[in-house]
Amino acid sequence: MRTRLKDLADQAGVSTATVSRVLNGKAGVATQTRKSVLAALDVLGYDRPEKLRTRSKGLVGLIVPELGNPVFPALAQVVETSLSDSGYTPLLCTQSPGGTTEDEYVEMLLEHGVDGIVFVSGRHADTTATHDRYHRLRSRGLPIVLVNGHAEGIDAPSISADDAVAVDLAVRHLTSLGHRRIGLAIGPDRYTPARRKLAAFTAAMEREGATEVPTHVVTTLFTVEGGQAAGGELIDSGHTAIICGSDLMALGAIRAARARGLRVPEDISVVGYDDSPLIAFTDPPLTTVRQPVLGMGQAAVNALVSEISGTRVPRAELLFHPELIVRRSTGTAPVPGP
Repeated sequence: MRTRLKDLADQAGVSTATVSRVLNGKAGVATQTRKSVLAALDVLGYDRPEKLRTRSKGLVGLIVPELGNPVFPALAQVVETSLSDSGYTPLLCTQSPGGTTEDEYVEMLLEHGVDGIVFVSGRHADTTATHDRYHRLRSRGLPIVLVNGHAEGIDAPSISADDAVAVDLAVRHLTSLGHRRIGLAIGPDRYTPARRKLAAFTAAMEREGATEVPTHVVTTLFTVEGGQAAGGELIDSGHTAIICGSDLMALGAIRAARARGLRVPEDISVVGYDDSPLIAFTDPPLTTVRQPVLGMGQAAVNALVSEISGTRVPRAELLFHPELIVRRSTGTAPVPGP
């Protein structure tokens, strides 16, 4: 038992006496300290004592598009942790091409009696999709929150990263390095975030006068393969820098550059979007625009919990400011040859 207490204390960064108080359900322990001890129990594989197991307030559904893009698991983890901290049990639903659809997941969640649903980059973000599914949920009185992809007319809180700011940060960074031939590799333009990035890119390029070649945008998929295809086209058309709609696309663009014998960033600069986990350890480490996943996930849960408790949250879109993270995939624009 002493060994177990010491292991837990070392993991949580507290004294064995504090661990003992937490395990025995004693008062006088700060909330954050208690959470650290419980986290240590989970990390080291110990079962929580029965007295420490809290009763769930209810179930909440979380629907994300897929787990292939690392930003979605990161966001899902923030939402799940915040829901657990609020006393709710999260039910994670992930989609994949040809698999269970968003509507099918919703039916399953309703059968489980969920108290609310968080939709991340769902059909609400698709400008070609109907909003009837969300109207039906609201007509039943079920609280919902929409993340990334604001849609007018849906009676729900909406939380997004500011796509316009993200692209503006990337363009300003590249033009400060002397780039004037900048291309944009983006996903399907039927999605609201892609449309916003495209509009911001066009405006920023006009403002900066970065038009030595015609503004070039390649629409493809938010994948490594999509980025490679778009990157190849932008490189072949004379661009010296590429802004990508996701980190995965950026890795694909780097692959396209290397396939042509080019160096990053000496010959071509690449900027990603998301700052997904591990992206700082790529070769080269990727310059990217960080999506504020932590703040967005916590805000989504706060909004949903408030709605569940009967407190109406404003319907105006809540925009989170992204951050440019400069690493080694961007550099000074190459000097044109003779």
